[in-house]
Amino acid sequence: MEKPKKLLVLTGGGDCPGLNAVIRGVAKRARKEKDWEVYGSVEAFNGVFSEPKELIKLTSKVTAGIHVKGGTILKTTNKGNPLNYPAVQPDGTVLMSDRSDDLVKRLKDLKFDAIVNIGGDGSQKISKALYDKGLPIIGVPKTIDNDLAATDFTFGFQTAVQIATDSFDKLVTTAESHHRVMIMEVMGRDAGWIALHTAIAGGAEICLIPEIPYDVRKLVRRLNLRYKKGRGFANIVVAEGAKPKEGTVTSRAGEKGSEHVRLGGVAYQLSQQLKDAGCKAEIRETVLGHVQRGGTPVAFDRVLATLFGVRAFELVLANDFGKMVSYRNNAITAVSLEEATSSQQLVDKDSYLVQAAKGLNISFGD
Repeated sequence: MEKPKKLLVLTGGGDCPGLNAVIRGVAKRARKEKDWEVYGSVEAFNGVFSEPKELIKLTSKVTAGIHVKGGTILKTTNKGNPLNYPAVQPDGTVLMSDRSDDLVKRLKDLKFDAIVNIGGDGSQKISKALYDKGLPIIGVPKTIDNDLAATDFTFGFQTAVQIATDSFDKLVTTAESHHRVMIMEVMGRDAGWIALHTAIAGGAEICLIPEIPYDVRKLVRRLNLRYKKGRGFANIVVAEGAKPKEGTVTSRAGEKGSEHVRLGGVAYQLSQQLKDAGCKAEIRETVLGHVQRGGTPVAFDRVLATLFGVRAFELVLANDFGKMVSYRNNAITAVSLEEATSSQQLVDKDSYLVQAAKGLNISFGD
């Protein structure tokens, strides 16, 4: 009897609602073929580099019911890029090195016939580089930011928007009760999709996104129109990567080994800018942060993630490597990793979504 073929699944980058549904989709579809075994690598490729190896066989018992759980049973990291791998030295410094050739050798030595890499833009750039080195790899797009250009939606985005909208609804009532301006900061890095969708769903007065730098003086004039005789209220959604026309994004250095700067804090910066520009209303700030990444994925994301998982394994069966699964025009398809990583999907300021928001009298401060 021939030995079963081996597939390795991993999750890299930030966590995201729906990751477990992809893992389950891949594993369940593979079990139908009888001659495949599916393994998971703990903390992206770190599980392959670890000694001893941290690999988990994804049996039916391991994957049963995980599609309703947030996070990832395989854990994840944004400090495991094999092309720029961090190693902490005895003196505490971090030395970065390219370990991609070592990784490819290890995977071949472990007799893996295919890899499914679930992750965002950074993870799929890694997929492309490893595919170019001869690794049989399939990508699955994951990010709450919805900023991958080769797919209409990424799983996790709709859940993040739902969490943000639920939170925004609660802030509206307290803003009205106290005649306050409430600023709610959401995630998204360089893309304003979460903020824009939340603003439309929640009925925000102002929406600030990275793609449209704002003029704080215009915001103050807009807010003043909301107040009569000291009474009124307003709610603002601001993306973490938003910036004024005369200023920069609010950020700070990331942790050792991380390739990203840490965004966040723009809500407090905006609050001070409004006060300095003459806003008389009381202002309060709420930063949702990682609550947008956690918890049970909504039904849309569970379905999309599961379909991505099934399609990823079908690409493996067809030996159609170097592809990333994609959702386009209401169909599950696949695109080349080169196309998938060629550009970001950012909000077009001239898009109908933005124009419709302006038609609803939502201000972008431009």
